Amino acid sequence: MKSFYPVLLTNKLTESSQFYQTHFGFKAIFEDVWYVSLQKNSFELALLNDSHATIPEGFREKTEGLILNIEVDDVDTLYEELIRKQNLPLHLDIRDEAFGQRHFITSDPNGILLDIIKIIPPDETYNQHYKENIWDKQS
Repeated sequence: MKSFYPVLLTNKLTESSQFYQTHFGFKAIFEDVWYVSLQKNSFELALLNDSHATIPEGFREKTEGLILNIEVDDVDTLYEELIRKQNLPLHLDIRDEAFGQRHFITSDPNGILLDIIKIIPPDETYNQHYKENIWDKQS
């Protein structure tokens, strides 16, 4: 495998492209009226007009039921910026989870949930489920 990235089907192509560029630092590396390819470092995200002919009949609908996890170094600063200053929608307030995350959930212009996460050490209940010590790698 050489690459793997999500392609979001949307009827808000321009608005969605601007959202990810403005709030998450992506840059457009390809833009057309029906498709936008965004990139930030080694991460890629594509947006495709949900009515485009390359999508098989019966599947031409906007993406729903999806959560994009975005791991960051400083979730509290991003919370202040996105929620408090830029007034993005807040669907789950910032909190620590016993399974090893400090996070909050917002959404993009399509209603796709964005779970903004910082990995933290899990409590003993969840620690046994991890196959390796991932939280020490986060520093």
